[in-house]
Amino acid sequence: MLTSIAAAKESQSSDALQAFIESSDSEVAQLILSYDATVKKHKEVLLQQYEKQRDRDSVSCPKLNISSRSLLMVDGLSDFQQKEHDLMQVGVTRGGRRNHLRQLGLAKLFEPLTRVSLPPRVTLTVGVAGIGKTTWVRHFIRQWCHGTMCPDIHFVLPFTLCELNGLEKLSAERLLKMTFPHLPAPGLVLNDACRTLLIFDGLDEFRSTLNFSDAAPCNDPKKEVSIDDLVTNIIRGNLLPDVSVWVTSRPGVASLIPGGLVDRVTEIPGFSPADIQVFLNHHFSENDFATRIWAHLEAHKILMVMCYIPCICWMLAETLLYIMQSGTQESLPKTCTELYAHFCSMKAEVGEPRGREPVKSEQHHATNRKLLGNLGRLAFYSLLKHKYTFSEQDLRAYGIDLLQTQCSLGVGVLVRTESTIHTTYRFTHLTLQEFLAATFYHVSSKRAIFDLFSESTMSWPKIGFQNHFRSAFQHSQQAEDGHLDLFVRFLTGLLCPTTMKPLAGLLALGKDDGSQKVWAGGFLHSLLSSVGSVVSLRAVNLAYCLQELQHGELLRSVEEDLRQGSLAGKLTRPHCVVLGFLLHVSPECSEQTNLTGCLNYPTVKSLLPQLLYCTHLRLENNNFKDDVMELLGSLLSAKDCHIRKISLADNVISNKGAKALSRALLVNRTLTAINLKNNSIGSKGAKFLAEALKMNQALVSINLQNNSIGEEGAQGIADVLQSNRKLVSLNMRKNTIGAGGAKRIAEALKTNRTLTKLILCSNQLGDKGTVALAEALTFNHTLLSLQLQSNSISNKGMTGLTKALRLNRGLVSLNLRENSIGVEGARNMAHALQENNSLQNLDLTANLLHDDGVQAIAGAIRFNQGLTSLHLQWNFIKSTATKALAQALLSNTTIQLLDLQENTIGNEGVIHLAEALKVNASLRTLCLQGVSAGTSGAVAMAEALTSNQTLQTLDLRGNAVGMEGAKALANSLKSNRSLKSLNLQENSLGMDGAIFIATALKGNHQLAYINLQGNGIGESGAKVISDAIRASAPGCVVDI
Repeated sequence: MLTSIAAAKESQSSDALQAFIESSDSEVAQLILSYDATVKKHKEVLLQQYEKQRDRDSVSCPKLNISSRSLLMVDGLSDFQQKEHDLMQVGVTRGGRRNHLRQLGLAKLFEPLTRVSLPPRVTLTVGVAGIGKTTWVRHFIRQWCHGTMCPDIHFVLPFTLCELNGLEKLSAERLLKMTFPHLPAPGLVLNDACRTLLIFDGLDEFRSTLNFSDAAPCNDPKKEVSIDDLVTNIIRGNLLPDVSVWVTSRPGVASLIPGGLVDRVTEIPGFSPADIQVFLNHHFSENDFATRIWAHLEAHKILMVMCYIPCICWMLAETLLYIMQSGTQESLPKTCTELYAHFCSMKAEVGEPRGREPVKSEQHHATNRKLLGNLGRLAFYSLLKHKYTFSEQDLRAYGIDLLQTQCSLGVGVLVRTESTIHTTYRFTHLTLQEFLAATFYHVSSKRAIFDLFSESTMSWPKIGFQNHFRSAFQHSQQAEDGHLDLFVRFLTGLLCPTTMKPLAGLLALGKDDGSQKVWAGGFLHSLLSSVGSVVSLRAVNLAYCLQELQHGELLRSVEEDLRQGSLAGKLTRPHCVVLGFLLHVSPECSEQTNLTGCLNYPTVKSLLPQLLYCTHLRLENNNFKDDVMELLGSLLSAKDCHIRKISLADNVISNKGAKALSRALLVNRTLTAINLKNNSIGSKGAKFLAEALKMNQALVSINLQNNSIGEEGAQGIADVLQSNRKLVSLNMRKNTIGAGGAKRIAEALKTNRTLTKLILCSNQLGDKGTVALAEALTFNHTLLSLQLQSNSISNKGMTGLTKALRLNRGLVSLNLRENSIGVEGARNMAHALQENNSLQNLDLTANLLHDDGVQAIAGAIRFNQGLTSLHLQWNFIKSTATKALAQALLSNTTIQLLDLQENTIGNEGVIHLAEALKVNASLRTLCLQGVSAGTSGAVAMAEALTSNQTLQTLDLRGNAVGMEGAKALANSLKSNRSLKSLNLQENSLGMDGAIFIATALKGNHQLAYINLQGNGIGESGAKVISDAIRASAPGCVVDI
């Protein structure tokens, strides 16, 4: 260390320093002398310990290696994380993946975020049970020991908090000596001369309650205090203030640490569906097991939700593989209860005696029944006490023989952890503890005469299964933290015969005639009808229970209405609860939740807690007024909000509703897109939103179409564009902003460098507004798309735009449809196109270009190498201009789409285009609807198709191709291999022409769509033709 540095400077000074250090008795001197040997020994000990545990990281997979994954940085813990069941958290957030959060690799977990910030002293990493917190810790320790992660940390001191449960009073130094006896002097690694990281793994498994307000302060590392005070003082910084601390925990317990003491909070995300597939493919590379398991998960989304947790994903995969290898795929579990029943059965069967002699087999079953019963009792009463780790004494207290825990069933459901301090046990996963608790309650409730929720016999009498079942739900509904949610799901699922079948040899079961399942279904429906006005997660759990019971009529009914968009008028309280459930698990809601035209104020208020976790929410055409916006404002303001896109189009929201929304946007960090099309927010509402957008740093797209914001509202939006650096897309179509509003927007565009798409159609901009925007384009080179449809733009405005296009090198798409651009404007555009090669999409539909204007443009595109699509429909074009375009196509190699619809180019024009197609190899789409083409034009086009192998879409609607034209086109289809879409609607083909086309498709395998509607074929003829096409080309979609 220090001596080697000095040696590089001068040997004499090095000798003097070495002599001084060796003669000194200071701690720093001792540290310098022993540092290398101490660190080496410490890493060897840690590696020996943690390499043994590598096999326990059961979800290890090279493609899902922790080094390639990231933690999520969160701003504290939400109420949802603190109060809800782990599985509910994972389910409603679909694995907890939130794209708006910053990601942080494990290697940078303890580093400063910026050059001027300090490294965190206390780092908290949270995650639900089984998400891999301990796996991340072990991975970090192994990497640190190998020198590949955080080499600037000199010592890592890991503690598993469940191992400290057996300790009462001790000092910080004695704790280190007990845990790391190989360290010669713990004080040496705890002072400020070393950077030391202390890890507290599994705060949720620490039985002592941390009390940061009443804990006695202690700053003496030699003083003995209670174990909870010791941990509290270390985290607070009274003890070992120079040591960095990393705490891992489930979210609920982590919230006990005051936020002011934690410098950095991170969260471990669950598996995504893609991660699940990678995991399955890695672990089941042989045969097609991975494919079959994935297909089963796709069909049963509740199991997919379970797999977001890596530990459960492993349990499920192992169980399903065992069943499939047994050759009974028809009995694959469909519910969580069935899954855990099969898991326990699998673990019991693995250790069953070979040969299955009756005596030995029965003895084996009896042993397993006793063990499972005792484990269930332990699981149930520990669950009530929030106790998840156990000592050997705990196991003995519930009649569990330690030798029995070493059998196949015991090893399968219990995990034993040994350390230098303590030996602990826990269930393979928290959900398994909840399942076994449910099996105990299910069996015991059929013979118990006292309340099972009281472990002592001194309780009120409670006789009969149904009374005990009601009692379980009463306790579950009253538990604010939801810790009994999964327990009652399992309890309900155990009433299904298919669930009990694999448990037949493990539980003492009597005969079941199915009556209890029927009764439970009615009981759950009665609970659904009596839920409050707001659908809480406790209420949603009732729908989960219905699914576990496989009592799915109501669930299927609501899901079908959701799929078909027919929920309007049907949202009773039970329906709202089921809808809340579907928002979590239905594939209909995975990408977007479409609640268009079915909600009102009461139903929104009822569903508000569940809408919070949707990612793309469509609430269009619901007649929402400002009172609903107050509700949605509170929704978007919530810390737990996951909504990224929301559409409120076609409602009646005024400026008051916009004000409520703007308040939410001031604090919301998740929303990236909002659609307010066709409301009534007006100029005041636009100003409210503008003030919020000046501060908001998340929104990238806003649609304000048809909201009458006027010039005043445009001024507010312009102010936003001058300061906001996130907004990418802005739609202000049909808002009467006028030339004045356009000028305001144009001024802002001169400095804005983030907006890429601007829609200003139907705004009465006129030439003045257009010229102002054109001037902005000479400064702005980041805007990619500008839409100016229907704005009364004439040649004067076009002159300004074309001048700008000669200088602008950013604009890619320009929409000038339905204006008043004439020949002069077209000529100016032609000049611009000779210099500009960045514009790719130009739409001049419905202007006044005529042949002269189009001829000028055709001359330009002979040389232009940027334009890929050109729309010229409704421009009074005839064959002369078409000939010029055709000649341009002979040399142009970039245009892929040419639209000439509704121009009277006639057969002559089509023939010119057909000749060009024999040479051109770039055009992909040609639109010739209503161009007065007849048989000769169709024949010419057919001839071109026999040689052209690049055209993919040909639209000939509304012409007069006739039977002969159809015959020619049919012959060309036999050899053409590029055309994928052919539209011959309303072309007087007749039955014979349609037959020609249908027959030709036998030899054509590329055509994916054909339209033969409106050709006088008749209903019976249409069926014959349709059947013939489907028979010869089953992949082709036919409209006839």
